[in-house]
Amino acid sequence: MMPSHGSGNCQSGGMHPPHVRPLEAFAARRQLNRGGCLYTALSPPLRAATDRTISRVLIIRLSAIGDIVMASGLIPVLRRKWPDAHLAWLAEPPGASLLEANPRLDEVIVWPRQRWRQLRAQRRYAELLRSIRDFVARLRAQHYDLVLDLQGLLKSALWARLCGAPQRIGLASREGSARLMTEVLQPPRSDPRIGSEYRYLAECLGLEASRFAMDLALTAADHQGARRALASHALVGDYAVLCPFTTRAQKHWLDESWRVLARELAGRFGLASVMLGGSEARAGGEGIIGAAGVPMVNLAGTLSLRESAAAIAGARLLVGVDTGLTHMGTAAGIPTVALFGSTRPYFETDSPLTRVLYEALWCSPCRRRPICGGAYSCMRAHRPEQVLAVAQSLLETAE
Repeated sequence: MMPSHGSGNCQSGGMHPPHVRPLEAFAARRQLNRGGCLYTALSPPLRAATDRTISRVLIIRLSAIGDIVMASGLIPVLRRKWPDAHLAWLAEPPGASLLEANPRLDEVIVWPRQRWRQLRAQRRYAELLRSIRDFVARLRAQHYDLVLDLQGLLKSALWARLCGAPQRIGLASREGSARLMTEVLQPPRSDPRIGSEYRYLAECLGLEASRFAMDLALTAADHQGARRALASHALVGDYAVLCPFTTRAQKHWLDESWRVLARELAGRFGLASVMLGGSEARAGGEGIIGAAGVPMVNLAGTLSLRESAAAIAGARLLVGVDTGLTHMGTAAGIPTVALFGSTRPYFETDSPLTRVLYEALWCSPCRRRPICGGAYSCMRAHRPEQVLAVAQSLLETAE
């Protein structure tokens, strides 16, 4: 059963270092009602600070593909606000690859973190220092007016500070990173919408955020790569995408439940099941397929992120756990069933074709600290017949 959403006592701001401007805007707060949840919005002072001419904007969200997918909704709203501004995004290579085809971004900057680690491990310190110096110089040469640190960690705030921008806004800054910001926003936790913290930032900046669609751009080559991979498994008809794996075991559904789902999707709807995920998910996918009893295609670890997004866009249905690929189903506007348990990033989306299934137990959400001894009761609560009923309803809606 979905938990009710009370109005709560959504607090903003918090304790900030004395040299960080303390966002007096919160003192003149107004309450907005979104889906039954009261939350606090910034009043005009911060908005006025960004009403000046902004010609160069840098977004920093280095990692976590799911968050990059949800944060991508900022790209079109920033572009609507400042249509002629230079809009850049700084990310590590996996996230950067997902963004590089977006025509609404002028630049995607890749932080070569792994390369620097290799240089350090090889004790090539002079080359490492030169690479760091050149990277900082490249950032400073852009003369950004505004930096948005969406990650809120020390590693992201350092780049915000080193780029030299006069206005640096941090989102839920922690690890001491608030000291490197000029403003810090504390989004409320009671907003049930997908990407709520990024919507909140947009609203605080005075951006028009009533349309906050995730913005994933794909190329013809991405679609061709996905089609080739499917054809190599003799899959040419309709299919469903299954996303069983993510970074933590407590977010996974049971293998046998996936097998039951695959059998029923084939028998009831004539849908072959295609599993997507990273290379680390390939062995787990083979384990599911081995006892499924129906044809399944395991493309985990064989597609790029954008090719995976293209495969999702071509599917009739997606069922997945809390992972970036599942959020891509909503972004693509296809029927999507999201299975949440130890985490609950959102309950509501702007898509009528997405349904979130979440059973709130007394221990939910445990996030990174499960106390069930590996039972993962919250995910066991999702029964295949329930998932199938929701999937059928969404498929009928999409027809």
